[in-house]
Amino acid sequence: MKFIKFLVVGIVFGIVMAKSEALSWYRIQEMFRFQSFHMYGIIGTAVTLGVIGVALIKKFKLRDFEGNPIQFHPKEKSVARYLIGGSIFGLGWALSGACPGPMVVNIGYGYLTMAVVFLFATLGTFLYGVIKDKLPH
Repeated sequence: MKFIKFLVVGIVFGIVMAKSEALSWYRIQEMFRFQSFHMYGIIGTAVTLGVIGVALIKKFKLRDFEGNPIQFHPKEKSVARYLIGGSIFGLGWALSGACPGPMVVNIGYGYLTMAVVFLFATLGTFLYGVIKDKLPH
């Protein structure tokens, strides 16, 4: 029962993704072909809300669900790691037509072929966890 608020937030997130058309493969392809501003507007709004959220967390020293303080660590200055990681993420996004959030919403929306994408995204995350200590961070 204590996780009901997370369920509600997930449902609201799914509705926002569906209504904003962020889960549309066509909208994502338009973005990668620079044919439409639609997805850039959604991403820009998400980044803006994220910046505001982080500022509020820092200002009010908010805590996580378990009562632990939320900590932010300084970013590393390596540009190559962000370019390589972003390129891999973007390639997967362009090929599948979905990033992690809309990918799950698509499954809930009834596009069961996205379950294959979800399976391989989960496998990739697991494999990263297995080999992350061997990677140059």
